[in-house]
Amino acid sequence: MTRYTSLDGPPALFPSGDGDLAYLDTGSGAGPDAATVVLLHPAWTDHTLWSEVVPLLADRYRVVAPDARGHGASANATRPFRQADDLAALLRHLGTGPAVLIGCSMGADIAVSTALEHPGLVRALVVSAGGTGQNADLRTPWARENAARQGAALAAGDLAAWAEYFSYWAVGPEREPADVDQELLARIRASGMRTLGKHTPDETDHHVPVAGLPVRTAELTVPVLAVNGALDAPELTAQARHVAETAPRGRTVTFPDAGHFAPMERPGEFVRAVDAFLAEAGAGDSPR
Repeated sequence: MTRYTSLDGPPALFPSGDGDLAYLDTGSGAGPDAATVVLLHPAWTDHTLWSEVVPLLADRYRVVAPDARGHGASANATRPFRQADDLAALLRHLGTGPAVLIGCSMGADIAVSTALEHPGLVRALVVSAGGTGQNADLRTPWARENAARQGAALAAGDLAAWAEYFSYWAVGPEREPADVDQELLARIRASGMRTLGKHTPDETDHHVPVAGLPVRTAELTVPVLAVNGALDAPELTAQARHVAETAPRGRTVTFPDAGHFAPMERPGEFVRAVDAFLAEAGAGDSPR
């Protein structure tokens, strides 16, 4: 099997049965005995959002970073599907063994859903700014206003404005766009536009979410680390914190100078937190 090992090249493709799913497969590990980390991106983006995190992990782990169905280079759905089942099929295809799932926002929802629905494939979870499937439950005025501006721009067909407001989720209610790394905002806009361009306003949403995540997190048996940015909207950080607090083996780390995309905004700090967590949990060792 050919491994896609560069963020700059064309992705590897997994034939899912409903179109091809794209993924990155890189790092020092290879084969079923390698410790594997799986990076799961936020909604509307793709695996390239992890571009600064991947090299920090790839010297010690096998790193897999898929594009979720309907995102990036992955096919759109033509029938009902669950993101957790897509990920499970990819991991079985790659023969990774139980993996560490690392997800941000929607990616955190996918990570938790997969751990609940396919527990034999998961050895630990790292979730950021999500995990309970409630990202649409916005309460703070800033979050509601930004979502409304984004929706209005899309309705007006102003895709550039939609992408601009979409990138502002990295900014949060306490900062201005100029306070955030401009390259990160550009990556968010670019990946959002790539995914938006794959869809039409009248298409059917075939995604079937795993139900009951806020209640079912108590069923998790693997170690859980929640990593949040203190500058994110509080209703979004509350999700990952809930996962860590209700799981039997969970804890939370908060970065004071980061927002909703904390792993991408503070990649070095994020990877150090993940390394410490995996070492303490014994989840970074190769399975035997």
